[in-house]
Amino acid sequence: MRFAASHPALPGHFPGHPVIPGVLLLDALVNALPAQVGGAVRVTAFPAVKFLAPLLPESDFEVVLAVKRSGQASFELLAGDRKIASGTVAYELLAGASP
Repeated sequence: MRFAASHPALPGHFPGHPVIPGVLLLDALVNALPAQVGGAVRVTAFPAVKFLAPLLPESDFEVVLAVKRSGQASFELLAGDRKIASGTVAYELLAGASP
């Protein structure tokens, strides 16, 4: 995954030295979650999130998820061998989704 340098959130985050806002990183995680858990989900909480390093525009990154138990997964966001964020996401499977 990557965010283009032209993304509309970047001019204000931060002028002259853009970095990808944490909310965009969490959105990428939320979008990756259904494929990992096998169906549509509603995220209910982020019990723990640590942003460890900035991600620059046009930098490739990946979302790594591990289901801990039904309704909770741990995650890492990696840019190459560098961990940029980690934490836990809580979710509910939506009606009709497989466990």
